[in-house]
Amino acid sequence: MNLALFDFDHTVTTCDTYSRFIRGIATAEQLARARWTVGPWLAGYRMGVVSAAGIRRRVTRLAFSGRCADEIHAQGERYASDVLPGLLRGEMMARIDWHRSQGDAVVLVSGSLDTYLRPWCERHGLALICNRLETEGGRLTGRYLDGDCGPRKVALIRARYDVASFPRVYAYGDSREDRPMLALAHERWYRGRRIA
Repeated sequence: MNLALFDFDHTVTTCDTYSRFIRGIATAEQLARARWTVGPWLAGYRMGVVSAAGIRRRVTRLAFSGRCADEIHAQGERYASDVLPGLLRGEMMARIDWHRSQGDAVVLVSGSLDTYLRPWCERHGLALICNRLETEGGRLTGRYLDGDCGPRKVALIRARYDVASFPRVYAYGDSREDRPMLALAHERWYRGRRIA
């Protein structure tokens, strides 16, 4: 059995599912506030001076603080079943299916949210490492349980899997955040193309 590690946004999907989900669940007040509080950070991200993790942390706090956990998880379930199927890359789903047919351990490793990735992975029979929303008393805190996994993908993979015990490791990614994960692999795919 081999190990196949897949990033999600822009790798398995054609777009950033995190921002689409946030826009779909944000209240009108949150959207208005975001223009002023997140706008400058987004510009910094596009210029390369703010990290993806930095943006995610701020947006997650703004969008989820105080929200009912059950309501957000229900919206995540709907997003996974109704929206995500239309955002998938056929060639990457074929790669996932190929790995599963080979009996490989297939793991989705993403900085996106468990609220919609968990039900999606369950439907596709995939293991999952991703950001999990923290809950206290039935309300979301706006923080990640155990911190943002985006910059810690390799540490989290190694904590769950003995990478050296697999005869072959495959990794699929598209961003700077994925490069350390790609470095773990014998066969690396970057933005849909095999690079090693």
